[in-house]
Amino acid sequence: MSEMKKIAIAGGGVTGLSAAYYLQKEIQAKGLPYEVRLFEADSRLGGKISTVKRDGFTIERGPDSFLSRKQPAVKLAEELGMQEELVPNGTGQSYILVNNKLHKMPKGAYMGIPVQVRPFLFSGIFSPAGKLRAGMDFVLPKGKKGDQTLGGFFRHRFGNELVENLIEPLLSGIYAGNIDDMSLMATFPNFYELEQEHRSLIKGLRKTTPKHKKSSGKKTGVFFSFKGGLESMVDRLSEELGDVVSLKTAIDHIEKKEHGYHLLLSDGDVYKADAVVLATPHYTVPKIFSQYDFFNAFHDVPATSVANVALAFDASAIKRDIDGTGFVVSRNSDFRITACTWTHKKWPNAAPDGKVLLRCYVGRPDDQSVVDMSDEEITKIVLHDLKKTMKITQEPEFSVISRWKNAMPQYTVGHNQRITNVRSAMEHELPGVYLAGSSYEGVGVPDCIGQGEQAVKEVLEFLHG
Repeated sequence: MSEMKKIAIAGGGVTGLSAAYYLQKEIQAKGLPYEVRLFEADSRLGGKISTVKRDGFTIERGPDSFLSRKQPAVKLAEELGMQEELVPNGTGQSYILVNNKLHKMPKGAYMGIPVQVRPFLFSGIFSPAGKLRAGMDFVLPKGKKGDQTLGGFFRHRFGNELVENLIEPLLSGIYAGNIDDMSLMATFPNFYELEQEHRSLIKGLRKTTPKHKKSSGKKTGVFFSFKGGLESMVDRLSEELGDVVSLKTAIDHIEKKEHGYHLLLSDGDVYKADAVVLATPHYTVPKIFSQYDFFNAFHDVPATSVANVALAFDASAIKRDIDGTGFVVSRNSDFRITACTWTHKKWPNAAPDGKVLLRCYVGRPDDQSVVDMSDEEITKIVLHDLKKTMKITQEPEFSVISRWKNAMPQYTVGHNQRITNVRSAMEHELPGVYLAGSSYEGVGVPDCIGQGEQAVKEVLEFLHG
């Protein structure tokens, strides 16, 4: 028999869980002489995925869904036998708040880019001068080559007004970042490629975006969650993994040895591993491998903090409702919230009949202090902003405030090259150690699952070799 080889996974968020699941699957299917152990410093699994059940409400403290077109999450749900539990989001009008007024999101847009011109021409979001400047995309030359800020790229093509009133609220919401710092090549390289090939972004999108056949049926949502909330996937993964998981056990330090690695654990034990998957935030890695200077590049990867507030109401409390699923906020508006989801409309299973569930977000890159305020202060800020758009006559039945400190890694200009340099150094200095997770190649749930899968392939190739 071959000698048992050990694989350690640091981090019990969806990346680490996915890696552990797929490793176990390969080990069992092929009878491999490998052992997997997942170490999670917290007392629970799931990382930023966290679902609260209260009084018939289902409240997501972190992400509430994943894109249905991104296969890793759908594939994992099917692997876990959860396809019958998948639910699409409810659809409806979405809004953008510009200059303190709600406007309907223009139709025919892709990430805020006007693929169809007519809806933008008739939109009240932009001035005549702003519309004219956005139309310059049709005649402007290509921008500069190579990595650059998202903001600079889009301002060159469309001008400030379209960027600040539409593109910025949509894109910065995904990464909780400032588009004038964010890397184009690390976030939306497809836009760069379209410009380089077609010169005009609008023309490029028209040529490459699949045409949707007109249907008399109801529009289907592009996001998925689960009937019991997103954390039900975490629970299923936990069941599958069983005693592979060690909770409340941090990895304080890792030492490279002649054969493999010694992991110094927070409980004083040492775990000897032949391969390691680091599915922890980037800023923890320089501490774990303090003797390797090349990890200091991660000090140049900032992380922002965000908070969200879920407010539960009786429907009678909302005297002026809005027919839609939510709105995002332009930086030109006097609001501290960055977006609001009418969760009971987006996810009909999230609230009992006759109840309303709103979820609002705070924590712009230039307003980080709000995350550290008390529950009462944050709730007051959110209600003050909501009452500018809705007539709310009663206090909420309850609220759930979730703070995520340093939870959103920022892919600033040069991000891809930094990650490439670190991985190259690891391949030479730390063979058998792999990075995966939201700090590196995508922040969404499917991106993290996909990175977990990729880490599994790399570990197996390394051990087989």
